[in-house]
Amino acid sequence: MRKKSRGFCGLPSTPANYAGASIVVLPIPFDKTSTWMKGADKGPEALIDASQYLEFYDIETNSEVLNNGIFTAPTIQATTSEILMSKTEAAVSHYLADNKFVVSLGGEHSVSVGVIKAFAGKYADLSILHLDAHADSRDSYEGSRYNHACVIARAREYTKNIVSVGIRSMDVSERSGMDRKRIFFAYEIYDSDSWIQKAVRLLSETVYVTIDVDVFDPGIMPSTGTPEPGGLGWYLVMKLLRAVSRAKRIVGFDVVELCPSNAKASDFLAAKLVYTLLSYIFADRSVRESKEK
Repeated sequence: MRKKSRGFCGLPSTPANYAGASIVVLPIPFDKTSTWMKGADKGPEALIDASQYLEFYDIETNSEVLNNGIFTAPTIQATTSEILMSKTEAAVSHYLADNKFVVSLGGEHSVSVGVIKAFAGKYADLSILHLDAHADSRDSYEGSRYNHACVIARAREYTKNIVSVGIRSMDVSERSGMDRKRIFFAYEIYDSDSWIQKAVRLLSETVYVTIDVDVFDPGIMPSTGTPEPGGLGWYLVMKLLRAVSRAKRIVGFDVVELCPSNAKASDFLAAKLVYTLLSYIFADRSVRESKEK
């Protein structure tokens, strides 16, 4: 059995580890605006703990992505959403300036706002792939523009190119600002993969991915603060992510809204999601770099 460690995949988080790492995992344990079940602030730690029990060889890509070096950054703590956004933007911008690939772990979905702002500051042509059960497009909710129900409304302030997948819950007020061509509702796509290439084509060449784990069906992901029936399965989500990774350049991503419970399989699914998506990204990056030589 691997010895327990704070770092993702059990790797040490030291200055030397940071210098040699291509990947930075940034825990953001924030849960101030969740509107039903609390506990998303425990999500990053649970995911990182579960990651120590992954098999590090990825069958699909025939690779071990942890060999690129993974550094688990200090957690970002904040008492308000506004403070969190400022601190998160500064931290992510620092890691991007050091040419690190940044994976952010929430926490509630509002943690993505500062992260997205940092990426939009670096990449002028940024598009966002948004995987979620909820539209998250309210301009304000419960008195806050930084509520977890507003993350996509805030993201639109940095890029208009947002493609949402898996949506199956929204308020009527969110319809007016919605670009129907860029929304893939769960009821339309759950039993087919014919839509995937259309979704890929809508994205720009530079893509940020934000994944609320409630995009998955609660049968395989019960540990989330606002579960919705009728979610997507593991293989359909991963088929989409692989297609995007092959066709576009994914420059960063986040995984949010894990609300740990006794269902440890949920923690492991989230850890496997992070590791597998990293495996796709770095394997496909290697293929592109080989072709360019």
